[in-house]
Amino acid sequence: MKQKWLTTKNLVLMGMFGALAGVLMMFEFPLAFIAPTFYGLDLSEVPVLVGAFSMGPMAGVIIEFVKILVKLMMKPTTTGFVGEMANFVIGCSLVLPAAMIYHTKKSKKSALYGMITGTIFMALSGIVINAVVMLPFYSKIMPLESILALGAAINPAVSNIWSFAIICVGPFNLIKGVAVSVVTMLVYKRISNLIHSVGRK
Repeated sequence: MKQKWLTTKNLVLMGMFGALAGVLMMFEFPLAFIAPTFYGLDLSEVPVLVGAFSMGPMAGVIIEFVKILVKLMMKPTTTGFVGEMANFVIGCSLVLPAAMIYHTKKSKKSALYGMITGTIFMALSGIVINAVVMLPFYSKIMPLESILALGAAINPAVSNIWSFAIICVGPFNLIKGVAVSVVTMLVYKRISNLIHSVGRK
């Protein structure tokens, strides 16, 4: 039996949100006071989160996947898809908890709790994924010592992969999660009303 959220209307909306997220992923800016400049902050998770709040957690996962596909069509991978996979997992770690909590009881309070929880999960998953996957991968392109030196230039406490991930990557993703959450709170109601008005007479 077809899932309630898997309607033609929602499939179209998921494609649209995913395409918008893919475009937004191309526009990023560094937070040089937190992390080296090869970490860029973007707001591509805003359409994903809006879609997940409107259509459910699984819709958010699909939108996140479409986002990655659209990004790859516009800009081919430079990391052998490792970076894109990490972005997908870290993005889902924000969107899934936030949407699951929101859909237990739809209210501003549950949305806020959900985004706070999602932001914490995103920061934690970002730390682990960077320490275990991303930094070892990038060390084949740039010497690990050089990467750590960039982190130590921002915060002298950086001395190894895990301290880099905790001190630089963790706060970076916390800031990203807060930025995405604030923008989502500002635009969600208006977009949600537009979504639910589609098809009505």
